[in-house]
Amino acid sequence: MEKINGGVRPSIFWCVVFALFMFSFFVIYIDFAQFVMPIKTVVQSSTKEYVYSTIEIPLHPTSLFGSDNHVVERISPPSLGNNGEEEDRGRSISFPTNSEESVSDFLVDMDIDTGNKFEPVSDPCLGKYVYVHNLPSKFNTDLLKDCRTLCQWSDMCLSLSNEGLGPSIENSQGVFLNKGWFATDQFALEVIFHNRMKQYKCQTNNSSLASAIYVPFYAGLDISRYLWGGFNTSIRDSTSHELLKWLTSRPEWQGLGGRDHFLVGGRIAWDFRRMTDNDSDWGNNLLVMPELKNMSMLLIESSPNYNNEVAIPYPTYFHPSTDRDVLKWQERMRRQKKRHLFSFAGAPRPQYLESIRSRIIQQCQASSRKCKLLDCSKSSKNVCQDPSSVMKLFQDSVFCLQPPGDSFTRRSAFDSILAGCIPVFFHPASAYTQYIWYLPQHYTKYSVFIPEDRIRNGTANIEQILARIPKKEVRAMRKEVIKLIPKVIYADPKSRLETLEDAFDFAVKGIIQRVNEARQEENNMNAILDFGMNSKESKS
Repeated sequence: MEKINGGVRPSIFWCVVFALFMFSFFVIYIDFAQFVMPIKTVVQSSTKEYVYSTIEIPLHPTSLFGSDNHVVERISPPSLGNNGEEEDRGRSISFPTNSEESVSDFLVDMDIDTGNKFEPVSDPCLGKYVYVHNLPSKFNTDLLKDCRTLCQWSDMCLSLSNEGLGPSIENSQGVFLNKGWFATDQFALEVIFHNRMKQYKCQTNNSSLASAIYVPFYAGLDISRYLWGGFNTSIRDSTSHELLKWLTSRPEWQGLGGRDHFLVGGRIAWDFRRMTDNDSDWGNNLLVMPELKNMSMLLIESSPNYNNEVAIPYPTYFHPSTDRDVLKWQERMRRQKKRHLFSFAGAPRPQYLESIRSRIIQQCQASSRKCKLLDCSKSSKNVCQDPSSVMKLFQDSVFCLQPPGDSFTRRSAFDSILAGCIPVFFHPASAYTQYIWYLPQHYTKYSVFIPEDRIRNGTANIEQILARIPKKEVRAMRKEVIKLIPKVIYADPKSRLETLEDAFDFAVKGIIQRVNEARQEENNMNAILDFGMNSKESKS
């Protein structure tokens, strides 16, 4: 052995020290491991319980693992099957049975094995569910059974047949497609809407899941029985009052006090807004009732001053069964040749002093080479009630005049859009302040506006105004009008469009958005009240 200054070399010395240190550490580690193992088992068991509580896996009713060493995880919230019942989307997750296996090993295995298993199950109807009240039949179907009492001048039974669409139209003049066209009454919306709702894919029998609640009351058909004939206000109001009494007694009403409910009225708002109890006043008082003010009312013509009323399109003659029917019709309207610069289908309203119809008819007659008139007042057989005559006129015209009639709006406006004819309006309430869910906000994209005062005082020449519009703008407007067609029609209730959305679809989407806003307002108000109460308690 070599020595340096009589001592052992440093490298040999440190090797001996390191060997003694490792031997001592090994002996201490064995003793410590035996001591800490029971504690590890307790910690592991506690951590497993935490895992169960965190991922919401219910324990087996008899033991933690059961006979087959697995438990079932349930995803919340549940989704509904086709029959409206909750589907059990449980799945098995294996757990280790070896007590020596650490919980950290289990968590690693879970991350590897489950992949996307813990992602929420996609529910295409989430936020779209609609609950439909099962009303007593006196509020809807019984009215159809008594269809001969609905109108004094005509038999509504034929008009309301075929789920509200009316009889099919013969295409003898080649004006229509061979299918999808019906002689639909302009006041049949309630029946059509109800039958379309029966095909809605996101109906639910659980009102707590619903984003909106539909009340299938045929309000327009009910009041139509009593608008003429001298019926007193008690008779006119009775059915509506019974409905509201029934609704407010239901548990579904209590959640938002009716703010999530909506009703469809197939007549104009004026028919439901009688402000007094005088028998001489028109209509019933449905829209005046306090309960109704909480609900949303979908009407063919609304009163823009009331926030709970929304206008949706009049029914047209076209009720397609497939997307292909719609696309085929749109393409046909794009290729349609126009023979007239503008046209008007209607009759004068001499009983209304402010009506501009007589002046419009005069201007059309004076522009006979540019304007085509379908006079609804002359013929003993009203040609304006013939779908073929009306649609043929509109298909042949670049612009279709839409002055107010008995009220601001006209079914004819939607017939003209359907025919690819650019509507010309004379009052904002004829379209712009009405159909806000359906028509572009920038009205010049699809229509022409001529203030009725200018027609009344003779300062507007319709032919000159329309003829001055550049052809490029006219083509763009026609394109926009034809693009609107799916939004302003109601599909055949016996079928369902594949990808296109019709007027019904936009109505439901609009209602759900309104209800969501109402819920948000309710939550905000509750938060303010809670804050005020807490502040008051803290000060006291």
